[in-house]
Amino acid sequence: MSSDAPVPVSRDAVSGAAVPMPRTAVPLGISDPVEKARAELKAALAAIEVKANVPRRLAVSIDNGVEKARTFSRRNPVAAVAAVVAGAAAVGAAVWAFVRSYSR
Repeated sequence: MSSDAPVPVSRDAVSGAAVPMPRTAVPLGISDPVEKARAELKAALAAIEVKANVPRRLAVSIDNGVEKARTFSRRNPVAAVAAVVAGAAAVGAAVWAFVRSYSR
């Protein structure tokens, strides 16, 4: 299961154009039962890998969040600065409340 593997391609039924196929899909038109079973096993293992690879899913989610934050800050820089200040104030208040409750 290498990410360097070529992306499988299927043909669109209407236009005949090449359409990239996800790693977790089984190609249509396999008539040999052994090849079909191998393709299904490969797709199932790829689906398990995609679902169970938490660090990669987390990295993708973080990248998406960073991209959304950058887009938001480009569109509305004043609101982005206000959000950062509000976040910093919330973290500061939470730390202050924790230290205060711990010291009493």
